[in-house]
Amino acid sequence: MSPHDSPVVTDAQRQLLTRTLAELRPRLHRYAARMTGSAVDGDDVVQETVVKTLESPPDIDNFSMLERWLIRVTHNTAIDFLRRRARLDERRADEEPDMIADPDTHTAPLESALASLGTFMRLPPLQRSVVIFKDVLGYSLEEVSQFNGSSVPAVKSALQRGRARLQEIARAPDDSPVADLDARERLLLMTYAERFNARDFDAVRDLLAEEVRLNLVNRVQAEGKVRVSNYFENYSARGGWQIGLGLVDRTPALLVFDPEEPAGRPLYFVVLTWIQGRITSIRDFRYARYALEGARIVVLQRPSPAGA
Repeated sequence: MSPHDSPVVTDAQRQLLTRTLAELRPRLHRYAARMTGSAVDGDDVVQETVVKTLESPPDIDNFSMLERWLIRVTHNTAIDFLRRRARLDERRADEEPDMIADPDTHTAPLESALASLGTFMRLPPLQRSVVIFKDVLGYSLEEVSQFNGSSVPAVKSALQRGRARLQEIARAPDDSPVADLDARERLLLMTYAERFNARDFDAVRDLLAEEVRLNLVNRVQAEGKVRVSNYFENYSARGGWQIGLGLVDRTPALLVFDPEEPAGRPLYFVVLTWIQGRITSIRDFRYARYALEGARIVVLQRPSPAGA
């Protein structure tokens, strides 16, 4: 069934669809984040997939069939995203099956599964997609060929080349420059973090634009300063978490730490968008902690002990 069909679905089918989307969202993100090379961009792809699915639900009442349909929609959405981002290259000719030998059975899928999100971006799109489907998500060659619309021989060939390239990248030294925030970004994020860590949420609200949007990923969305202000009430009531500054796949972010383990790995992150010094959007991954899996995290400033 085409993702663009819009059949009439029953309440039971819609409930299955909603439940399946919630259960599969981490898996969809694992694929999308590696295809786009970014935890944040991957969430954009997943959110677009969710919107498409709810607007045009499939007439499917079987979980396994629905999972494959959603994977295919996510794949197509990721490809569209890459095209819009103008990063889809023309290196398709060298991925044809008649130009590549059969895959080497001695390559290690584990190396592929452990590769960082950015590493996958150094593969051509077909190789990238096949390696993610096979080595990260564990689908069979036949399933991967259906997702990609390619033949099984083409999938095998792309898999061999993708695995070999990832091994080359893993052996090469990482000479990429250390990313940092510019002075303006640092000041804005520092201001937010200091007020948040001091639990001065009235001062945090003063930073919000009137038309601010909140996306509590995988949970709720809200729009407008009055409605978004309730978001801080929950943080005020729960207490605890402290935030620092950093980057997630080069995206400036607020990193959230457990005060009991201030030197540990961030638990999740928050991305803010600013216009003229006012926050216009908040994307909070508190309920989507899977988004940090494979992401390249740079901790630029941890919360100070005094703020804990």
